Amino acid sequence: EDPPTHPHPLYHIYARSNLRPVASSFDLRFPLTQHNITMADEAPPAAAPAPAADGTGAKPEKKEKKAPPKDLVIPPKKPKLSKAERRALQEAQRAAKAAGGGGKKGGGGGGAGKGGKKKVDVHKGEAGSGGAGGGSSRKAAAAAAAPAVDPSMDKSLPSFSHLQQYRDPKHFEEEFSGISLGASNSVQNFHPAVLSLGMQYASGTIRGGNARAKAMLRTFQQVIRDYEPPAPSSPSSSRGGGKEDDVRHDLDHRIIKPAFQYWTTKCRPHSVSMGNAFTFLKLAVASLDRDMSVEEVKEILVDTIDAYIHERIDIADEAICKHGSSKIVDGDVILTYGCSSVVEVLLMDAAREKGADTFRIIVVDSRPLLEGRALVARLADAGIECTYILLNALSYVMMREVTKVFLGAAALMSDGSVLSRVGTACVALMARSNNIPVLVCCETYKISNRVQLESITVNELGNPDDVISASCAMNGAASTAADCKQIDSVLGNWRDIPNLKVLSLLYDLTPSEFVSGIVTEMGI
Repeated sequence: EDPPTHPHPLYHIYARSNLRPVASSFDLRFPLTQHNITMADEAPPAAAPAPAADGTGAKPEKKEKKAPPKDLVIPPKKPKLSKAERRALQEAQRAAKAAGGGGKKGGGGGGAGKGGKKKVDVHKGEAGSGGAGGGSSRKAAAAAAAPAVDPSMDKSLPSFSHLQQYRDPKHFEEEFSGISLGASNSVQNFHPAVLSLGMQYASGTIRGGNARAKAMLRTFQQVIRDYEPPAPSSPSSSRGGGKEDDVRHDLDHRIIKPAFQYWTTKCRPHSVSMGNAFTFLKLAVASLDRDMSVEEVKEILVDTIDAYIHERIDIADEAICKHGSSKIVDGDVILTYGCSSVVEVLLMDAAREKGADTFRIIVVDSRPLLEGRALVARLADAGIECTYILLNALSYVMMREVTKVFLGAAALMSDGSVLSRVGTACVALMARSNNIPVLVCCETYKISNRVQLESITVNELGNPDDVISASCAMNGAASTAADCKQIDSVLGNWRDIPNLKVLSLLYDLTPSEFVSGIVTEMGI
């Protein structure tokens, strides 16, 4: 029978179906009316505040906060340190750790503070206790470790204070020579080839992305050939069948990684080419079979490094020369900047194929390194007509003679921008303003996966004394500040002038808009 009539229009539809009300979404009460369909998730109306006891309806007063007990000692806030003070404090802590055998718990002498850690005073050596009784404050320790904390004597520019400051090898002879590396048991004793290469990196004897990467890989080859796994009873190995017993783990954590960290932190920041080559070597070690003997591991790694150098650098440069020389025609005036190894090979190869008298080369150079002088000498010896100018005369030759620009690169960012020696962006900008094509020669192993928009966040600082003294630049980058004082009298004492700061940047970033093409071993 039909259900009885009901005033609500949805009643008959609901009665004929098998639907049931869901309490989580809504609640249907019967008989249905306009007012008894309510949402279950609605919050109930707030209850009215209870009236006060006195009947006035005023809100009760908040309870007063209890005062801290009298015997409670609230330590004062730590003073905010400047960047120079923080850097000096870190150096003092490292020196204290090295002098105290790593600062192990329970190993310090009496009164050395918690965990046996000691503070170091550069004037008195090891200071007194750092306990709760009579230790000096954090700011006082930084001031003692760095007596010259006067902001007027700080020679680092605020915009570039985050970069690793230049360290003169002649001021850190013990550290660079390896004499002080065995002061603590936690410090790695490096292979002599590692220390020798670190000195060459720091002094600037080896420059250029390809040269630095090749030297690093060749040094690793020598270290791997001389590698001997630690004995099970050796203190440096807890070989008991675990990963420490694996030759791959020992090579990675005891040989390869500490050497790379030493070059990067103590000698000179690594380039993109070095970083990519180091990553390749770590992957090559990790892909080895665990059951291989030590001699098999050595042979495979040495052959792998040889193959990497041959394929990713040597063969890549030959392919770049083939692609780049196809763009050189008779009568071209080619401009290059500085001294790029791959550009030099390209120009030499083009001179052999097309003839040394079919084109002319203009080499642009800049202080303080003046790397273009060596390139001009080698090109002139090969019979190529060359012109040598400095960067400040670039505009006079760019708009009148130059037909193409070939530049080298230290790294190629993922957005197409080029990181190269400082001054490259100026050359590319001038060429772009004169509608001259700019070709950048770069191997694919120099490609970085990061994006960089400017030259401040990531860069490298050089020797400031090279910027001050023209004579030091002519004699080479290995000149010292004492030599500059003896030769030049104008700014030889620039470190003693409080309001004078010197900046020596090594790289700049060229936006992709200024680059016409990138020549790699894969093509243009």
